[in-house]
Amino acid sequence: MSTSLSRNPALSPLPFVASTTSSSFPSSFNYTPTNFTCFCASSEAIRRPICQICVKTKFLQSKRGKQLRILKVRSSANEKPIAAAASSSSEYEEGEEENPPPMVESEINSRPRRIALFVEPSPFAYVSGYKNRFQNFIRYLREMGDEVMVVTTHEGVPQEFYGAQLIGSRSFPCPWYQKVPLSLALSPRIISAVAKFKPDIIHASSPGIMVFGALIIAKLLSVPIVMSYHTHVPVYIPRYTFSWLVKPMWLVIKFLHRAADLTLVPSAAIAKDLQAARVTASNKIRLWNKGVDSESFNPRFRSQEMRFRLSNGEPDKPLIVHVGRLGVEKSLDFLKGVMDKLPEARIAFIGDGPFREELEQLFSGMNAVFTGTLHGEELSQAYASGDIFVMPSESETLGFVVLEAMSSGLAVVAARAGGIPDIIPEDHEGKTGFLYNPGDLDDCLSKLKPLLHDQELRGVIGREARAEMEKYDWRAATRKIRNEQYNAAIWFWRKKRAQFFRPFQWWFRRVVHAPPPAIEL
Repeated sequence: MSTSLSRNPALSPLPFVASTTSSSFPSSFNYTPTNFTCFCASSEAIRRPICQICVKTKFLQSKRGKQLRILKVRSSANEKPIAAAASSSSEYEEGEEENPPPMVESEINSRPRRIALFVEPSPFAYVSGYKNRFQNFIRYLREMGDEVMVVTTHEGVPQEFYGAQLIGSRSFPCPWYQKVPLSLALSPRIISAVAKFKPDIIHASSPGIMVFGALIIAKLLSVPIVMSYHTHVPVYIPRYTFSWLVKPMWLVIKFLHRAADLTLVPSAAIAKDLQAARVTASNKIRLWNKGVDSESFNPRFRSQEMRFRLSNGEPDKPLIVHVGRLGVEKSLDFLKGVMDKLPEARIAFIGDGPFREELEQLFSGMNAVFTGTLHGEELSQAYASGDIFVMPSESETLGFVVLEAMSSGLAVVAARAGGIPDIIPEDHEGKTGFLYNPGDLDDCLSKLKPLLHDQELRGVIGREARAEMEKYDWRAATRKIRNEQYNAAIWFWRKKRAQFFRPFQWWFRRVVHAPPPAIEL
């Protein structure tokens, strides 16, 4: 007779079939073959990792081991012990990609956590794409009841931010990019503060210098570590320094992310790049969903006064807007060729950066305005007061400014590169925005000109873009990281720790002749 047991998915082992052929058991036992149905295994019979309780008790056979595990299963009133042997087909092979078991309601709505964030540069002072991401992440973690510590570079750290504990670490400028502050964050003061905080998980931005400090502290405290990849440094290196440094940089990234328990990426395109470079196991690369503050970036902020300023006193002319850091890696010089072909248009650059001076010289004598960095309502007005948003950058890991422009009701024309196609996928092109082939001036102009000369088309595209952006919510993105991705990282960390101790436990059993551990289900 065959018996099937349905169990809690978070506590269920893989399917096991009882064996009556082994000579390891006393003949006095009358064993009945029993099938165990586990929600951890897929319907396609793909081998998956065992659940947490199985990892803790070393239920699976090791790669070489063929020992039998004894289970006491209360499957009927007579409560006979059943010997279950993992068949050779279910042996865990090192290197197989495994995923955590599906979450159950009690785990998804888990207790409040203590989360230590290591963010470099500062999400409070440094203007970058992930500034809004981390600020909203901290905000909604606190709203969900979690205790949050933020370790970041010391400049511009506020006294208070949604009740999170903030620690500034002394920084130094990046040798190749002076405006980017870096810090190791490994002083005794910081180590002591993090140890007293007793984090359940450490989350570090990567790549950088501070991520090394976060990794060391995570290992010292024996805490799971998640790394989120925000800057595609291998793409930037040839523009700022020597091309031969690209391969060493990939080696550094591999070292960091293979040591992490989980890697978060802002777009599917970056996930593919990391997988192609074999940075870490593909099942440990997860998407950090995009989000946008659709209240702050809203068409209602359109301002005639701001438009007058951005168009240099010609508000009736078509106005192209670009918002972002003015860096050489952003391919902003491409827009010089664009504007040469569009004398009727005006362009405004909102933002600052190391390439600003050269860019101002490049656009000297043209209809271009440079506002510098804008914040708050001024920034909202700058977005909403334009007609078209252009993004020539080919190195965006996501492109938050594109999200903000679309949320502000602008028609977007952007390079089909990096994370931008995640925002405007192929089936949305011509509906919520337009993409052109990177570096192709004619292709870019073919998308820009109809928008410049057709106000109704701009309006339709802008409204569709706005409607699309209203679907992306920071609260939902934060909840997914907190409840799903952090749980997965903790699961991988526990599994890795169990595998580390397995040889010692095998040696201990051999020395003291201890029987394999048994579980009472």
